[in-house]
Formats: sequence, C-alpha cells, structure tokens
Amino acid sequence: MCGITGLWLGRNSDGDKLRNTITRMTDALLHRGPDGGDVWCDSDAGLALGQRRLAIIDLSDAGKQPMHSADGRYVMVYNGEVYNAEDLRAKLAGENVAWRGHSDSEVILECMARWGVRDTVKRLIGMFAIALWDKKTGRLTLVRDRLGVKPLYWSRFDGNIAFASELKALIGGNVISREVNRTALDAYLRFGYVPSGHSIYAHAKMLQPGHILEITGEGHVSEFAYWSVEDAVLSGQNHHWSGDDQSAIDALEDLLRDAVERRMIADVPLGAFLSGGIDSSTVVALMQSISDRPVKTYSIGFDHDAYNEAAFAGKVAKHLGTDHTELYVTAQDALDLVPRLSEIYDEPFFDSSSIPTSLISTLTRKEVTVALSGDGGDETFGGYNRYLWARQISNIAKNIPFFGASLVSKGLTALSPAQWDALIGLLPGKRGTAALGDKIHKVAPLLEIRDDLDRYQALLSLWNPDVLMADEPDKQRKKFRIPGEKFCRNRNLDHVSAMQVMDTMMYMVDDILTKVDRASMASSLEVRVPLIDHRVIEFGWRMPAHLKLDGSVGKVALRRILYKYVPRELIDRPKTGFGVPLAEWLRGPLKEWVGDLLARDALYSDFGLNREEVNKRFTEHLSGHRNWPHQLWTIAMLSDWQRRWLG
Repeated sequence: MCGITGLWLGRNSDGDKLRNTITRMTDALLHRGPDGGDVWCDSDAGLALGQRRLAIIDLSDAGKQPMHSADGRYVMVYNGEVYNAEDLRAKLAGENVAWRGHSDSEVILECMARWGVRDTVKRLIGMFAIALWDKKTGRLTLVRDRLGVKPLYWSRFDGNIAFASELKALIGGNVISREVNRTALDAYLRFGYVPSGHSIYAHAKMLQPGHILEITGEGHVSEFAYWSVEDAVLSGQNHHWSGDDQSAIDALEDLLRDAVERRMIADVPLGAFLSGGIDSSTVVALMQSISDRPVKTYSIGFDHDAYNEAAFAGKVAKHLGTDHTELYVTAQDALDLVPRLSEIYDEPFFDSSSIPTSLISTLTRKEVTVALSGDGGDETFGGYNRYLWARQISNIAKNIPFFGASLVSKGLTALSPAQWDALIGLLPGKRGTAALGDKIHKVAPLLEIRDDLDRYQALLSLWNPDVLMADEPDKQRKKFRIPGEKFCRNRNLDHVSAMQVMDTMMYMVDDILTKVDRASMASSLEVRVPLIDHRVIEFGWRMPAHLKLDGSVGKVALRRILYKYVPRELIDRPKTGFGVPLAEWLRGPLKEWVGDLLARDALYSDFGLNREEVNKRFTEHLSGHRNWPHQLWTIAMLSDWQRRWLG
C-alpha cells in the first residue's frame, strides 16, 4: 500500500524541473507511505515516477518502487495489494525469472512484461492502482482495480500529463489549475461526493473503476474498460444459480472464506474493524475460523445510545474469542477532528461517518498496519434500508392516479414536520419523533415522480442544484446522471436490482470506498475489503434475489452464514449505520463553526449558490422546526474545502 505519482512533461525536458516537481508531488503523499519513498526520472523522455511506501509484503529493499522489470524495458509504480500474487508467480515458473524478492509488486511487473497489461490485469485479484512506463514504445499505461477500491487521478493540463493517488499531489506539484469543474460541483451538491470520471478540478479526472488508460508520446489518449458491473450483472443473469438455496449459501461461504484468507497474508501485524453488524461480524468470524490465534479486532463507541455500536461489537468479539479493543470517544474528540477533514479529503466530501472512520483508523494503527473491514455487503446483498423505502414509495405512487399525486403531496406537506410529530404522538402507543415528520416531508414530493429510477435519484439527492444554483447559467453545468441508469433501463431490471447496480457503480466507490481510503491512509493504515472481491460481486449477481432481500429482511445469505458462527440474537437488530449525532452538533458545539462557513461571501460569489436558500435551511434547523443536518454539512464541507484549497 502506498501513494504513487507521475509526471510527463515531454521530450528533452529540464531535468531539474522534472525532479523537483515529482519530488514535491510525492512528498505530498507522505501519509500514504511513511516507510520510504523514491522517484525515478528520464529527462530524455520527460517522464518521472514517484512512490511513497507503506511496506506490507516483503519489507526488504527488494520491494521498493519505482520498480524496473528484469529485462529493463518497464518501470512501474503501484498502490494496493494483489492477493493471488503467489499463484501468478507459480505460473511464471517456466519463464526463468530471476526473482529479487517476494513482493506482489514484482510479480505484477514481471507478468506484465511477459503477458502484457490487459492479460495480466484480468488475472489479478485485489485492489490496485498501477502506472506502467514502456521505455521501448514510449507508452504510459494507468490501471484502476475493478471496483475502485484504490484511487487514481490523472490530468492533462498546459501540455503536461500527470497522475497521483490523491489530488493534493497534483496541487502540490502545481501541475493543474484550480479551476472548478461545474459538473462535478453539481454532482457534489446532489450526492455529497464527486463521482469517478470527474474531480472537483476542471483539468483532472478520477480514472473510472475497471478501466485502463493508455497515453502515447504523441499525446494520444485512449481509455477502455476491462471489467464492469454491467457485465457482471449480465453474466449473472446468463449463469443464474441452478442449485437450491443451501448450495448457493455454501458456495458463497467458500468464496468468502477464500477472499478473507487471501487478505490475511501480510508481513506486518493485522487486525479487523468490528462494528457488531452483519458484514463486519461475518468477516471477523471467517478470519477467526481460519486463524490459529485470537484475531485483533477494534471498535469505537460514543456516549450516545443511538450511535453506539461498541456494546454489540463487544458481545460478538467475546463469542468469537477475538483479542478485542474498544475506544470510547467523546464528542470533543470527534469535534477536534472536524477542522482536519478538508485536508484529509482534498475535494469536497460530505459523509460525516468519515469522523468515526478516521478515529477508528487512528486507534487501529497504534497496534496493526493492516485491517480488514466489512464494507460492500449492503450493495451486493441488499442491505440498505432505502431499498425497502424506495420499493414502498414506488408501490404507493403506483396506486395514486397521476392527476392526484400532486394533491396528495400538497396534503402531506400542509402540516409542518413538527405538527406531524405532535399529531402522531397523540395516537395510542405512539411517541412522536422529529425524524418522522421530516420523512413525511421528504417522501411527499417523491410521490409526484412517476419513474422509479428518477425517484431513486431524487431520494438520494441532498440538494437540487436547479434551486440552490438558480442564478448560475445552465450552460455552465452539465446535468449529471447516476452511472448504470441507462443500463438498468435497457435491461428492464427490477427496482431493487437497479438500485444495487447504481449504488455499486457510484455510491460504494465514491462515498464508501473514498471515505475508507482517505481516512485509513491518513493514519498510514491499509484497509482490505473481502466483500468487494470482484469474484464475490460476480457471484452475488448469480444468486436468487430472495437470498439477498426477502420481504423486509436484507442480506439473507450473509445472515445464514453468520448464524453458523454467532447466535442470531447477537446479530438481529435494526440497522443503525456508522454515524455521529450531526443534527445535535449543528445546534450545539458545531453551530458557530458551521455558521462561519455558511456566512463566507466567497461561497456564494464563486459557486453561484443561493444564500437565501442556505440561510433558510440553517435557520429552520437551529429552531428545531426541521432537520437539515446532511444538507447543511454538504455546504459547510464545500465552504471549508474552498477555504483550504482555493484560498
């Protein structure tokens, strides 16, 4: 695991400029690789590569990068872990490779030297961002893993090509301008993160998952997919599981066990995050069944019942016999981290669960260098509550005549959320909650949307940029649609499957995996995600739908596997998520900090935001009449990012 950089200025470039720039870029990624770093420059070609190393496999100098192939033709920098490296090494047994060490980096490089990039990449199991320079052909090739676990940005600006694991390296090298990408800004305001294929800067892009980018010395750029979620769905439909339910569950368990076992290989201490939920508990249960010693597990707790999962995690850990560590953090511990978020996430990022994710990464890194996590189970195995909500809203909407939807919507919003809460509180055995009134107001306008996929996009949206950026000319903003939407329509996928496809292609990649990568790497911790093994994703699409979401129960197959290791009474409880009491903090200890961010004139003049609309939401939230924590946090994080990175 590490951070990688690259810069291509063109032939016969100034060698000092090339080296100084790539060094600044690489130094900006010190947190991703504190164990060492180096750069390699070819002034004649005008190309330089850099890497910061977090040593995981082969801690010797034989694992250092930039790495040269044995034949001297190729130079590579690489971020990630490939878990079938030893299998691939065995396949090269007859090639007379003079191995220098046992790193997966060397295996990847020598495979590419013999089989080519495309054939090699299709054989890799793991997470990776790779840059390969071919001295003979003068071609630079960039590769990102299938599901986008590892990030890779690239840019073409002012005649130069550059790439890096994080945007701060491109900014640190001054190789791109700070002009804002208006389409990316539109997407951020809707969803709270910038989708792959874009970045917040106009001249940089995140390489899309499962894609290869080839760049020649003539400046020709070609990009193509070597794997896609859509292909996995089609293959699953064409090779649907033909056995009974139990055989499917047994096959899934075998596959998960292999995915977990491969990710337990390391030359450094290893542990796991444990929340006590289905996903992390399944991963830890399989780890412990494989290990001959107690697995180190880590959880974080808050002194706030609605957001505290530490007690659940502790019970699971005790039952499995892990070596468990709990960290209880105060609100102040979390709040102290908030001003650092814009440094950690160097483009706007709204997900407030980045706070506990960063805290548990810091805790875990004190004892281990690698941790497994349970991310990815919700998208593949139907675990999100919103899948149920969206289906229920769809059923309600279909039973309302088209001409009556507007009337129903207006009727539901005729009462304020507070009035709804008070009214519901009068019902026998019911207690009003502010959240219920807010949910009614959120659902009401969705009933007017007749198309299921349009409704789902609206359900996910935090802001409507057409309202929030009413003064911004439309021609400056290209409307953004969720990746996979067109595919879902063309294939006539059922509602839940369509949501899973779109979430796997965007939300999982650009929210969940981005959150985990930046939070963990800020503490120099490698996080591995067995449930996002591409083989697990592919198998998930072969499984019967009722083994994923059955009625109101999600992740049915994972539950049945986990029940073999953990009593169901320790697992079966409402899904709570991994969050913080953001709504309360915005009315309390974060009120002044967020208020200052929302009051910055540059926020409105530079981005064309409607100050009245933002102030209205902030006032409503502070008064308690409405709850707008996520919407306000989205704007606050944009403002703080602007202050830190745009000056």
